[in-house]
Amino acid sequence: MRRRDERAGRTGRTEPAGRTRLPLRKSLLGRLLTVSALVASCSVAATAWLAVQTTSVAIRQEQGRNLSTDARIYDTLLGYAAGHPDWAGVDGTVRALARESGRRIVLTTEDRQPLLDSAAGTAPAADLPTQASAVVDPLSVDTVLVPDAVPVGTDRVDPRAVGPFLLPAKERTVLRRATARSAECLAEMGIAADVVDSPSGRPWVRFVSDGADRDRELKCLSVDGAATTATEERALRALEQLADACLKRQGRTGVKLNLDLSWDRGYGQEGTDVGSSAPVPVPETGITKEEAIERRMAEDKAAAAGVPADGAAQARGSGYDRAVAACVGSARREQLTAYVAAPALLFIDGPGAVSVPGFDLSPANTARIAGVTALVLALTVGASVIAGTRLVRPLHALTGAAQRMRDGLDSAPVPVGPDNEIGRLALAFNDMAAHRTRLEEQRKVMVSDVAHELRTPLSNIRGWLEAAHDGLAEPDPAFVSSLLDEAVQLQHLINDLQDLGAAEAGALRLHLEPVSVDDLLGQVAAAHQGPAETAGVTLEVAAAPGSPPPPVEADPVRLRQAVSNLLSNAVRHTPPGGRVTLRPYVTKGGDEVAVEVSDTGSGIPAGDVPHVFDRFWRAEKSRNRSTGGSGLGLAIVLKLAEAHGGTVSVTSTAGQGSVFTLRLPAMTDEDAERPGADEETAVRP
Repeated sequence: MRRRDERAGRTGRTEPAGRTRLPLRKSLLGRLLTVSALVASCSVAATAWLAVQTTSVAIRQEQGRNLSTDARIYDTLLGYAAGHPDWAGVDGTVRALARESGRRIVLTTEDRQPLLDSAAGTAPAADLPTQASAVVDPLSVDTVLVPDAVPVGTDRVDPRAVGPFLLPAKERTVLRRATARSAECLAEMGIAADVVDSPSGRPWVRFVSDGADRDRELKCLSVDGAATTATEERALRALEQLADACLKRQGRTGVKLNLDLSWDRGYGQEGTDVGSSAPVPVPETGITKEEAIERRMAEDKAAAAGVPADGAAQARGSGYDRAVAACVGSARREQLTAYVAAPALLFIDGPGAVSVPGFDLSPANTARIAGVTALVLALTVGASVIAGTRLVRPLHALTGAAQRMRDGLDSAPVPVGPDNEIGRLALAFNDMAAHRTRLEEQRKVMVSDVAHELRTPLSNIRGWLEAAHDGLAEPDPAFVSSLLDEAVQLQHLINDLQDLGAAEAGALRLHLEPVSVDDLLGQVAAAHQGPAETAGVTLEVAAAPGSPPPPVEADPVRLRQAVSNLLSNAVRHTPPGGRVTLRPYVTKGGDEVAVEVSDTGSGIPAGDVPHVFDRFWRAEKSRNRSTGGSGLGLAIVLKLAEAHGGTVSVTSTAGQGSVFTLRLPAMTDEDAERPGADEETAVRP
């Protein structure tokens, strides 16, 4: 414990009393939970929105189909009520509609007294919804439910409610013959027209096209076919009496009605309340031929003179027209009351039910949705906690191992899990820790080797100097030469360390220029020829196959240093009678120039080949100077090769020799013409 405190004091770090975990909001687990909850919330919200939208669309489609069915049921019952004075015989019609639509149909009076239930007999009033689907009243048509094919007048009276205007068969026959003659006349003139019966039984001509000539049309209109029949005259006079009574109650004059329920504004007392004609539109009624001709002539005269066609008196006010229209409408409903069925409430719903279907987001449904959402969120959070815990556990182990490594303690390998990102991270961490351990061991060995390499020459120098100081040795030329050799050896070691450190730190400067490989090899071989002959080793330079290799862009001093290190290493490990060969050549790709240094020496064991370029590595562990150098030469060769953008490799067989190959990029024509030769380049680590 005291050693640990001393180490902390020397490194300037204080050891915390306890390792605190990150707060949840900053931890990976917290962020994972937050993201999971956010994703789950978005998923639930999106699913709920999609379900609501889909349900709403389905409901709208269903409601659209129901509305179409309801409109057809309503129109059929409205037609029945318009043609019958009561609901006594509607049973067959209602049941047929119920079978066709698959809906339950209930009819009641306005005070909810049951008339008919298609499901079973009569329906209790308490079993019916508070609001009816519609009110079946031919004298007050619901314009929302009535189909577009059924025209409705401004008084909202169903056009099928004709009452006393219903023509007998004899009058229908006479009118049909006259109308048929008119249609034949129009056909001969090239005008397409059809004969159509109105609900009252009166036939009338319907033109296929609206673009025909009106003068030609009027020539074919039959006076007999457009004249008012006796039945229509009686009904019209009765309607006039009812309307006049209404007008008299308002202090206004009576009115003269036409068959189309328009009125003549010239009919009155002393010209009061006169104006233009204002019809109440009823599509199936017609006008006489004389009336049509008179109206056309009046319109033509008015257009020519630029004055209104009613001539005598323009409108003194619109109140009369509004009063007449209101009285005619009320008189018509009063006249038809005895001929149509009484208003009835209509209830339409699914089989066996009377409630209106729809999407009801009640409190119970809301609570159900909220419960499902909470359950989904809880499951998501629970799964996230389990997954996050399993994810964070190996990260905690990695963190603890890294902290122990920081403190200089030996760290056991981290357990490696499945083959995933975390497992690969743990495997990479274990590899890093093992590599760090090897580097630490190499550092310790290097320190020991440096101390040994420095101690030997320094011990020799000190011993000789002490012997001279004590008078045991004479400072003769041999004595001085011995001290000089030790000093040179010490200087060589220091220079090697300085070069290696500069290369690794990126402080090594290269003066690049084109270098001829053949010339450089000749210079290096000449410099080592003497030591090679002394060692009994044959040194030769083999010619490159084919044409001479191209120059390389390199620092000639550093390149000679690299080749010299390889050559001196080969000579040192080659026994007398052996051979060392320098051979340049161009690689197969043509983009590199290789310098091969081969020897017939002792070779390197296969297990030691990966370490030959390590600093201070020597195959002979005793580090005897007679069997090897300082162990830095090959490491310097590797750094210099990398500094020039090249590589160095070795192949060796124990007992047969070794081959070291230095490869450098060849210069191209563009490189030779590029300005900036002899430039100084810093080596990057």
